[in-house]
Amino acid sequence: MTKERPVLKLKTPAAPAKTAAGKAPYKGAPGKSAAGKPAYAKPAAAGGAKTWPAKPAAAGGQSGSPARPATPRPASGEPAETAASVWAKAAPKQRKTAPEPKFAAPRSKPEFRESHHRDLKPALQVNFQTDLRHDSLAFALLGAATAVAQVRTGMALPQALAGVFASTNAIPQARGAMQDIAYRAMRALGHSDALIAMMAPKAPEPLVAALLACALPLMQKDADGSAAYEQFTVVDQTVSAAWAHPDTERAKPMVNAVLRRFQRERAELLAAAALQPVAKWNYPQWWIDAVRTAYPDQWQAVLSTGNQPPPLTLRVNLRRSTVADYLARLEQAGIAAAQIGPQAVRLAKPVGVHLIPGFDDGVVSVQDAAAQLAAQLLDVQDGMRVLDACAAPGGKTCNILELADADVTALDADAKRLLRVGENLERLGLHATMKAADAQHPDWWDGQAYDRILADVPCTASGIVRRHPDIRWLRRKGDTLQLATLSAKILDNLWQMLAPNGKLLFVTCSLWPQESEAQAAAFAVRHGATRLDAPGQLLPTGSAEQDHDGLFYALFQKNA
Repeated sequence: MTKERPVLKLKTPAAPAKTAAGKAPYKGAPGKSAAGKPAYAKPAAAGGAKTWPAKPAAAGGQSGSPARPATPRPASGEPAETAASVWAKAAPKQRKTAPEPKFAAPRSKPEFRESHHRDLKPALQVNFQTDLRHDSLAFALLGAATAVAQVRTGMALPQALAGVFASTNAIPQARGAMQDIAYRAMRALGHSDALIAMMAPKAPEPLVAALLACALPLMQKDADGSAAYEQFTVVDQTVSAAWAHPDTERAKPMVNAVLRRFQRERAELLAAAALQPVAKWNYPQWWIDAVRTAYPDQWQAVLSTGNQPPPLTLRVNLRRSTVADYLARLEQAGIAAAQIGPQAVRLAKPVGVHLIPGFDDGVVSVQDAAAQLAAQLLDVQDGMRVLDACAAPGGKTCNILELADADVTALDADAKRLLRVGENLERLGLHATMKAADAQHPDWWDGQAYDRILADVPCTASGIVRRHPDIRWLRRKGDTLQLATLSAKILDNLWQMLAPNGKLLFVTCSLWPQESEAQAAAFAVRHGATRLDAPGQLLPTGSAEQDHDGLFYALFQKNA
């Protein structure tokens, strides 16, 4: 015989006090009767207002509590209608105030509102048209900030700026201002991020953070002690820019507060930021560590130089002028310049390319002094068959043809970038065969060996960060090994196309030994190539002798 289980008896709670109308205030769950069971009621007829009849008065005299909608019995063969679906048909007012029924059918998968989902972020409104005047600093700040925000998502800065120019229909003056502000922001992004983190009450939205990152460098002096704008002008125009865009208008008070605090507490904030390596040097920490490891004696000079605008260096087309004659032409135009190489002329102050005397006529081209060494090292002679692999945008291709009447093939995997090669050849009055193909595969090769091959292989571009300051923020530490592997495949493929006694010039614009010296040494061992004299690693330290990009050169000859 089973013993009877003990029953726990609860004390009946006291009846709630009645209101002046004689009804007890509602405290329990909707639709509960005095006995604690659900009280169902049929929904209102179609077309009429959906109201729920009052619950019958209980022994305690309660009445008028809202009842839960009834679940009608389904007809034979029809699916049963759940209580949750009936509750969803209730009047909006009742649904808003009533809690979710406890017996609702469980969801198979949790759902998120768009603003809360970790994989969904507000999209930048990059095509938004503002009412700001195109000649105002606010317009330029907003355009630059839009480009900087896109760099944060992985887009290259030139591509981002091109999109902003097109979407805003910016006038040339505004385009120049946007570009200048965006490049300043990229060179000081680590420093600006540290200042924003110290001053902002919370992490700003992407476009707000980009706007502040564009404004803060303008409130500090350049290396020469000059300031691009007055501080109060920057504050006023940045606030106006924030007010003019829907992604930033709500942050207008915060933008104003951050910039004015920087004005008040400049010394303390700058001192605090200088204690953080990323803020001090404006590079990711892994980049700082890599430069310091590779170049323990020059690492500070290399990092500092990368934060300065590059010089404007020209290459004189010797088919149309001598260097001496061109220097005289610049002097007549009131442009100070000096010769720094066999064809290289450096301007004292940069000017727009179309304002450079002789540029549109093909007398000169813009090319860094370090890049001009490639054609000289190849030693191309008239009649030689030459391959310029990875040729775009064509500066080295054109330089080779300026020095010799050779049969040159310009190869590049990107057909669109080859258009730039064609434009430069046309401007200089030169000719080359252009092919859109991948240099790591031989399917494009006609089988005829080349006397000279220029292999300017893909790399991290860490040596040209002065010209492309966004690279430091776009690259990742693992990119070095990946690109070095690709470059090795290209070099191995090109070597089979070189004629006996021919020369192959291996070039990278990288500072990392894995992509340069280590790559060259491994290549020589794999193929038994003879290594000839070449500069090796050129470091950009900003001195008079090394005010150039950080390129690497290794020259090999194939034994007969």
